[in-house]
Amino acid sequence: MYTPQVTEHYENPRNIGTITDADGIASVGSPTDGEMIKLTLKISNDVIVAAKFRAFGCPTAIASASVLTELITGTQVPRALEITAGQLSDALGGLPVDKQRYANTAEKILKMAIANFLSKKEAQSP
Repeated sequence: MYTPQVTEHYENPRNIGTITDADGIASVGSPTDGEMIKLTLKISNDVIVAAKFRAFGCPTAIASASVLTELITGTQVPRALEITAGQLSDALGGLPVDKQRYANTAEKILKMAIANFLSKKEAQSP
């Protein structure tokens, strides 16, 4: 049922954890709903230098968050904003229609975390 890429990212997720001094933070869902993803980003000179996630849910949710952190680490913020759910799905070997929502959620949480970073950056501007 799962592609080898989904299985690999589920069994060996990358970048699990939380960045305590994160520059961008976002969370979607809740454990009571059965699915939750939290993303934290460390950003320096508009480059995502670290990305970590915490997830609760099915293997595809965990795999989507894991592959997201790999794709965005080392990426400039404007370029990271261009990452789509389709690219995440492709990186996982193609998700079936009923599992595509997890790639959509990963894209959404990325954009939310970057928006959080940009709002903090704007608030600090003179």
